[in-house]
Amino acid sequence: MTSQNDSTLKWDGQPPRSFDIFVEDGVLDDLRTRLRATRWPDQAPGEPWQFGTDVAYLKGLCTYWAEEYDWRAQEAALNSLNNHKVTIGGYDLHYAHVPGESPDAPPLLLTHGWPGSFCEYHQLVQRLTRPSDFGGRPEDSFTVVVPSLPGYGFSFTPGQRRFGLRDATDILAVLMTDVLGYDKFFAHGQDFGSYVAAHLGNAHADKTRGIHITLMALPRVLPELPEPTDEEKRYQAQLANWLTEETGYVQIMGTKPQTLSFGLTDSPAGLASWIVEKWRSWSDCNGDVDAHFGRDVILTNIMIYWVTGAIGSSGWPYYQRTREPWIISEDEPVTVPTAYVEHPFEILTPPRSLAEIMYTNIQRWTVMDSGGHFAALEDPDRLANDISSFFASLH
Repeated sequence: MTSQNDSTLKWDGQPPRSFDIFVEDGVLDDLRTRLRATRWPDQAPGEPWQFGTDVAYLKGLCTYWAEEYDWRAQEAALNSLNNHKVTIGGYDLHYAHVPGESPDAPPLLLTHGWPGSFCEYHQLVQRLTRPSDFGGRPEDSFTVVVPSLPGYGFSFTPGQRRFGLRDATDILAVLMTDVLGYDKFFAHGQDFGSYVAAHLGNAHADKTRGIHITLMALPRVLPELPEPTDEEKRYQAQLANWLTEETGYVQIMGTKPQTLSFGLTDSPAGLASWIVEKWRSWSDCNGDVDAHFGRDVILTNIMIYWVTGAIGSSGWPYYQRTREPWIISEDEPVTVPTAYVEHPFEILTPPRSLAEIMYTNIQRWTVMDSGGHFAALEDPDRLANDISSFFASLH
């Protein structure tokens, strides 16, 4: 399957609509009923988490979800982000639009990935739009736009077409330029959001002033390396281990996403297991995912998948990615100014020598001593500072 022509992804000209997140009481009641009636598997012999999500942990999380978690408080916090919807290419796109405290605050697009959602950026938005609240200067603020990726969360409607990352990127470019009126903008992304930022930096380089990413969107097949360096050898081993031990979810969502969606849409415990295992495996949590993120943060992200029913659609970029060329290449490199932040517990950490093959304008390369895949939640202060410092250099 290939991306549709850009002509199908036009704004219909109707102004954005204010959008309040509200989940009916009946949906919440049904959720609690399902959680209390969960049919639990046994725990496989061996160490907890060795073969996937630990049963005892998930029972505790789901008990908290059913009995103590306050969705209404989280809903109110999400609604403070100035949410909107707009129709582009016949599809309703959700986004938060938060002005910076300076009248000249430049626009910055923040994009999430899987298994995340726009709520991952709540802490980062505060630091970027109101730096004076965190010891910074108002003149260093950004006006931030945080969409739900097409097909994710509140950008999902049952029955809609599915989106790969190329189409998703094109829609977000329309949002930023045609709908919101920004001739040029900055972009930051993590996980699939890093891929979106990369594609903005090659397919929409005329609109993108610079990109800042926490994951390199490099192909999973390495180029020929006749005499690899020690760093390249390290990455070869890291990639081989990743492909062998950690990509089962990619194979399932990349081949039969519809089949998987039945179980994850019907069982909140199943959905939580599918998502929280990745949050634990890909973060710098030292095995304690609750202490690292907080149960409310974990569950709010899962809730966005649950209440919208978007888990099946959210796997579609994996499906489409295997059926079209990689999103960037040596022939279609990222040419705009690029910054990269490497966290030690990121899923893959390639050396700069390989990254520069497809990112031809890397101007900043920051190596952190802690943190993982969910950088906006794990390391919001340092991430905000790195984003601000890099984009300030491009003003």
